[in-house]
Amino acid sequence: MGLRLGLDLCEPHQCHCGSVVDARGLHSFVCKTASGRAARNHALNDLVARSFAAAGVPVTKEPAGLFRTDGKRPGGLTRVPWQSDKPLCWDVTVICSLTEFYVNGAARKAGAAAEVAASRKDEKYEDLDSRYLFEPIAVETLGVLNSYANSLLKEIGYKISLNTGESREVSFLHQRISVLVQRFNAILLHDSLPTTDGAY
Repeated sequence: MGLRLGLDLCEPHQCHCGSVVDARGLHSFVCKTASGRAARNHALNDLVARSFAAAGVPVTKEPAGLFRTDGKRPGGLTRVPWQSDKPLCWDVTVICSLTEFYVNGAARKAGAAAEVAASRKDEKYEDLDSRYLFEPIAVETLGVLNSYANSLLKEIGYKISLNTGESREVSFLHQRISVLVQRFNAILLHDSLPTTDGAY
């Protein structure tokens, strides 16, 4: 709530990386040394993989053997064709829409930062083997998704609904992603705080 309202979340302090964290805490969400960022990525990727599985679509997380010149792998791959007889690869990313670089675009249009992040993921994986579809799943720190991710999650949610008989699975899936991102926002802010006598 504090992020959405632009409230002060903490006292200004120095992050463990040496950067200054202002009262809004924004640096803590983009700090490259924060271990919580990797944990958030893994948790989000796991949530997506479990959602595919709940929809009856078998997947492999971080599949090896897909062509990339630098050896990096996408977050997951469906083990059956998803569309046009091609399996779907995805990769997740979280972007802070409140940083100076994104805030103007985000103020004009909800999801603008997520769309930029999704475009960067597309460029990153443009050399992926043509036998696969690639789709980015970009989430903003306020929980907004890029447009394709919204469509993909709707499709997964509908498939889960067919298996469970619960018509609200699409909403539940979006809520799970939003709650996960919010939890990690708190973790990242907390982890940027200085320690006193070995404790926070």
